[in-house]
Amino acid sequence: MHALARHLNPLDFPAVHRAPVLRPAAPEPIFVPKLVCRPAHGQETFKIGIFAGLHGDEEAGTHAAYELVRWAWNDPEELHGYELHIYPVCNPTGRKAKTRHTQNGLDLNREFWRGSDQPEIVYLERELRRENYDGIISLHSDDTSDGLYGFVSGTVLSEHVLEPALREAGKLLPCNESSVIDGFHAEHGIIKEGYKGVLSAPPDQRPSPLDIVFETPGLAPMAAQVQATVIAVKTILAEYLLLHSYAPNL
Repeated sequence: MHALARHLNPLDFPAVHRAPVLRPAAPEPIFVPKLVCRPAHGQETFKIGIFAGLHGDEEAGTHAAYELVRWAWNDPEELHGYELHIYPVCNPTGRKAKTRHTQNGLDLNREFWRGSDQPEIVYLERELRRENYDGIISLHSDDTSDGLYGFVSGTVLSEHVLEPALREAGKLLPCNESSVIDGFHAEHGIIKEGYKGVLSAPPDQRPSPLDIVFETPGLAPMAAQVQATVIAVKTILAEYLLLHSYAPNL
């Protein structure tokens, strides 16, 4: 794991390892932070990308991402089997302005794999291609939902690991049991459709990776959203490792 000082405040982490995305016409560069967490020993690992802050006004995922970095730093033995690449603030201009969209007025989570020239998208698409992740977890919050839910795509294992993650996180916040969530058919908080242009693996990546979007109810207490997100991600990681060990072709 990259060296991170234990005394750092989590909000200082972007200064530790950040990847520049330059916008030629902008007065200042845009920085998309990236933190890499590796297990204590060099065993074979699955590489997982965790993305938060695509919408600048969704703080829960960003805070949860930093909590996951702190967990990986303090308890690296629990990271057995994984290399985590964590992108806690994918929309830095939106976060600065506390808005869903970027400073250009765009929703980044509708721009992927559509030929977008937005610098954040160009950088993140390049990362997704170069890293060839075994799994992608996107963290969001939805202020129109009264409970937890998630989207699944990619490998069929995605649904099998999201279900227990919702169950465990549901001990803190309720699960959204509506049959229609965000305009899509849902079953017990799991949606198998989705919007075009959301952050995802490259369309031509084979085999398809684990691909999950985890959503917290945005009006719930922030601390509960953050804790529920951390629990969900840890459960996803544990369940994926377990399922992959005995059912790789499930």
